Amino acid sequence: MKKFVKAAAVTVAAAAALVSGNAQAHGIWFAQRATQLALVYGVGADDLDALKRWPLVTHMAGYDAAGKAVSATLEPEGKLLVVDLQSQPAIVTAVLDNGTWSRTPDGKWHKKGRNEVPDSQMSEKTFKYAVHLRAPLAAPLQPLPEQTLQVLPVEAKLPEQLGQAIKLRVLYQGKPVAGAKVLQDYVNDPDATPVLSGADGTVTLKVRNQGLNVIVAMYEVPSEESAKYDHVEHLASLSFVLAHKPE
Repeated sequence: MKKFVKAAAVTVAAAAALVSGNAQAHGIWFAQRATQLALVYGVGADDLDALKRWPLVTHMAGYDAAGKAVSATLEPEGKLLVVDLQSQPAIVTAVLDNGTWSRTPDGKWHKKGRNEVPDSQMSEKTFKYAVHLRAPLAAPLQPLPEQTLQVLPVEAKLPEQLGQAIKLRVLYQGKPVAGAKVLQDYVNDPDATPVLSGADGTVTLKVRNQGLNVIVAMYEVPSEESAKYDHVEHLASLSFVLAHKPE
């Protein structure tokens, strides 16, 4: 009985660790804002100041339905970063280098490494990636440049209604990765218990929304500078919109 209780406690603790880790992770994704496509920085319903983080965006790109590169750039508009869609890209992507952060015992985060915050409980280096599908694809989406971590649909055709299944593959450095944490609905349920990608990098989920869907994958790799941070956290979003009925 004691062994059973101990095992159950470990399972609960592990689940709690997964959930608490999710609560801390901000990401980037694309979403419509006042008829324009904007790059959003936040977590859940928190839509933070993306313009402030514009200098952290290290890559922005667009592709047509066949995966050929086309023009896509970010432009400031008020507090928003909107995408110039003149070339009508079917796919837009972005990368944001969020730097190194340390959390102190009071729960506060500081944009410094462990070497500068000696009492930190945890220090991490973080990168954010985003892929947005604007139009039907001509073929299954292949690995995209600059996206160190990416979560891509296995099939070219996306589901058309909420509740339908979508099979995804998580890639790290262009190769399938097992054990990535995948969240079904990052905007509306960011603290959900994640599903882990399988040995082939795949995971199958049900589409959550008849509207904007933001699916997120998270994957940690060991630190290359242990004096500054404990690990590197990669967070990648896949966003797309299911059309509603005609008005």
